[in-house]
Amino acid sequence: MKAALLLSFLLPFFGLLALGSTQWILDTDVIEKIQERVNSLVSSALKDLSLVCTSVFTQGALVACPSGYKATACSCGSACGSWDIRSDTVCHCQCRGIDWTSARCCQIRTA
Repeated sequence: MKAALLLSFLLPFFGLLALGSTQWILDTDVIEKIQERVNSLVSSALKDLSLVCTSVFTQGALVACPSGYKATACSCGSACGSWDIRSDTVCHCQCRGIDWTSARCCQIRTA
């Protein structure tokens, strides 16, 4: 008798659990389909883009990227490892007595 009473109390609870897991599976399928579509759209949007990079080098502590390019990394002479990028286009070595500075400059181009 106690088992039947306990079962009648827990049966609706198990039903909700089953319904909840079914809902979760449905949501996962929908999420996967959305992700596939987003990946497809992103891939098609990016297929005509390319990343073009060049390096520039100069004496002193500052070097500017060519017009249309952004500085992505810098390198400094005189064993200096401290640098920053100013205004997105200029590499600045922060140590004293810098003999040279190099910048890696990139731009995104459409085909």
